[in-house]
Amino acid sequence: MRMLQRLFGKPHRGTAPQLYAGVVARGRAPHWYTAGAVPDTVDGRFDMIAAVLCIVLLRLEEAPAGIPTSTAVAECFIDDMDGQLREIGIGDIIVGKHVGRMMGMLGGRLGAYRSGLAEGDLGPALVRNLYRGEAPAPAAVTHVEARLRAFRDALAALPLARVIAGELPE
Repeated sequence: MRMLQRLFGKPHRGTAPQLYAGVVARGRAPHWYTAGAVPDTVDGRFDMIAAVLCIVLLRLEEAPAGIPTSTAVAECFIDDMDGQLREIGIGDIIVGKHVGRMMGMLGGRLGAYRSGLAEGDLGPALVRNLYRGEAPAPAAVTHVEARLRAFRDALAALPLARVIAGELPE
């Protein structure tokens, strides 16, 4: 029976679905769109969820024990994007191409945010990726950068086991 479930059922991803749901909830928090001036559009919501997801993935990458969960959370993201595209009417034939492009965008953002955090300045990466090159007022970028840094710091303070279990700070 387990073999049939593996072949035809959804893969078991442990706590990754709960962790991904937490990422989405934090990415949809109203302050990003009001004080942070992230466009409240389909693209803006994708970009914000991707930014929060990147912070979580970077935390999971810090230890070998987090890698399987990192992979499973990325798979949850793929499933979600596939479903969202189908819901807005993208046909079966090109859904894969769109999802592939979204994964490429996520990978690019992951690298940009990793570098920005290491260099101590997320601003340029946020303008390029979150605001798609059109910088809002400096206070908006400052708000988003400060909140993402605070989220990263709060994640770093949590034991990895709690993050893997799906627990995210507010």
